[in-house]
Amino acid sequence: MNFTTGAASDLTARLRLLFAQDRDRSAETMVATGRARMLFTAALLTAAFAVVGVRLVDAAAPGRLAAAAASSPAPREVRAAGMPGRADIVDRNGVLLATTLASAGLYADQRKIRDPRGTALRLAPILSGQTVDEIAEKLSGDKSFSWVSRRLTPAQQAAVNRLGVPGLDFRPAEVRVYPQGPLAAHVVGFTNIDNHGAAGLERAFESSLRTVDTPLQLTLDVRVQHILREELYAAMVEFSAAAAAGVVMDARNGEVLGMVSLPDYDPNHPSRAGANQFNRVSQGIYEPGSTFKIFTIAAALEMGVADIGSAFDATRPLKVASHTIRDFHPRHRVLSVPEVFIYSSNIGAARMGALIGPQAQRAFLEQLELLSPVRLEIPETGKPQYPSAARWRDLSAMTIAYGHGVSVSPLQVAAATAAMVNGGVMHEPTLLAGAAQRPGYRVVSPRTSDLMRRLMRLNAVEGSGKSADIPGYLTGGKTGTAEKVGQDGRYDSGSLVSSYVAAFPMNDPRYIVHILLDEPRGTPQTHGYATGGWVAAPAAGRVIARMAPVAGVSPVDEQDPAILQALYLPGWQDGARLAAYVADE
Repeated sequence: MNFTTGAASDLTARLRLLFAQDRDRSAETMVATGRARMLFTAALLTAAFAVVGVRLVDAAAPGRLAAAAASSPAPREVRAAGMPGRADIVDRNGVLLATTLASAGLYADQRKIRDPRGTALRLAPILSGQTVDEIAEKLSGDKSFSWVSRRLTPAQQAAVNRLGVPGLDFRPAEVRVYPQGPLAAHVVGFTNIDNHGAAGLERAFESSLRTVDTPLQLTLDVRVQHILREELYAAMVEFSAAAAAGVVMDARNGEVLGMVSLPDYDPNHPSRAGANQFNRVSQGIYEPGSTFKIFTIAAALEMGVADIGSAFDATRPLKVASHTIRDFHPRHRVLSVPEVFIYSSNIGAARMGALIGPQAQRAFLEQLELLSPVRLEIPETGKPQYPSAARWRDLSAMTIAYGHGVSVSPLQVAAATAAMVNGGVMHEPTLLAGAAQRPGYRVVSPRTSDLMRRLMRLNAVEGSGKSADIPGYLTGGKTGTAEKVGQDGRYDSGSLVSSYVAAFPMNDPRYIVHILLDEPRGTPQTHGYATGGWVAAPAAGRVIARMAPVAGVSPVDEQDPAILQALYLPGWQDGARLAAYVADE
C-alpha cells in the first residue's frame, strides 16, 4: 500500500495523539487506584484500633479487673521470665539499697584458644583485678567451657568483643549492686559470685528475694543512717578508737532507723571486707558498764525494794569477800537514788543489786531479753555472756548491777532502754517495715517508766550526760565505761569500752540513740579522759541535733510549765522530800 508524505504525517500525528490519551488515562487510573488502596488501608487500621480500644475499655471495667485479679496467679508477686532474679531492697522511704542489673559473663572454649598467653595479654587491661597469669590459666586446657570473668560491665563486654578472639564468648549474667556503698553494709549484707545471699538480709531472705518481685522494705532511714555513720566515724577518728557502733531506734515500736558498725566495708566488693564484716551493733558483745544502772534502778523501783527517796551509803568502798567495789568519782557520803544515777555510783548500784537479789535480778534481765541472743532479722547476732544460774550469787548480783560481769550487744541495751522510757513496754528490735506492728509486752509499770524518764533527763541536765543535752530536744540518757579483759584474763584499765545511751524527747520519748566506742583514747580537750561522758555522749548529742528535724521532732520551749511538770524531780538531793513527793503522787 502506497501513502503520500502528507498522509503519512497525518497518520503519525493521530497515533501520537492516541498514545498520549492512553498514557493520560493510565496515569489517572493509577492515581485513582492508589487513593482507593490508601482509603481502604486507613479504614482497616481505624477499625483495628477501634476494636483494641473497645477491648481495653472492657478490660478496664471494675468488674473485669476484679475478675481478672481473682483468676490470675498473682503475676505481680512472681518474677517474670527474663527479669533479674532478685528483688530490690529499699529503705523506709523507698531509697534503693540493693538491686540487680543484667550483665554478661565471659567464658572460653579452651580448645579454640590458639595462643592462651597472647590472648591473656590482650584481656588483662580489660579485666581489671586479674593478672595475665591468672587469665592464661583459665584459657589453657581442653575444656569446652571455662569461666574467665563472671561479671562484665557493658564497656568491658564491648572491649572483649572488639578483640574478635575465636573461643571467647558471653553468657547472660546478673550482678547485685549496692548504690549506697558501705552505708548500710552490715544490715543489707551482700551476695556471693552466684548471686546467693552470703550475709545480712541478703542471706536471711535468700528465698523470698529470689521469688518475690516486690522490694523488701526496711525500717532504716538513709538520712538517719548517713548522720549516724558520719558522726560515729568522726568520734572514732577524734579519739583514735579501734572500732565503733551506733544504733537509732524508735522507742515506741522497736523499729531500727539507723545501724552502723565501724570499720565497715563496701558490699560491692565483699572479698575486700575481711574482719570488717563483723557487726558490732548486734554481734559484738561488750560489758555495758554503768548504762546497766538504768535497769538496776528500774528493777529496784518496780520490785519495791527502793523508792526514789531511798538512800544508799557510799561513804567508803564496799568490800565483799575478796572484792572491793569503788566509785570512779567518789562522793564519800550517803547518796539518794537520783544521786546514785547521775553520779554513777557503783557502790550505790551494788547495794541496790544486793536488795534485789540474784534470782529476781536474773528474771528481770531475762524479761528485757538481755540474757539471750537478740532476735533480729539478720543472722549476725551475738550470744550474751553472764554467770550460770548456779554461780549467779550475791556478788554477781552486786557487780552486774553496775554492768560488770555481764556482756551484751549495744542493740540489746538500746531495746531495753526503750522499754524503760516508753511507758514500760518491751518491743523486739526490727529491721523490716511493718514488723513493728507486733504487740510488745509490759516489763515495768507506767509509774516506774515515768520515774526513769525523769532520772534520765536529770542526768542530761546535772550529770554525766551534759554534753549530749541539745537545747529544745529534752534529751536524757546514761553513760557507761567498762574495762576490757586483756590477754592475761585481767581487766585492763587502759583499754575501755565507752558508751552513751540516750532518749529524746524525754517528756514523750520517741527515739533511742546508742553510741559505743571501742578502745578510745583521751585527748587534751578531754583532759586525757576516754570515758563515756567525754567521748560517746557528745557524738550522741550531735546525732540527735541533726536527726531530729529529719525525724519530724521539733524543738520545744524547755521552760513551758507542762514540760517542767512532766520532767520535774523535786528535791532530788533531799531523800526526805523525795520520799514525800513519791508518796503524794
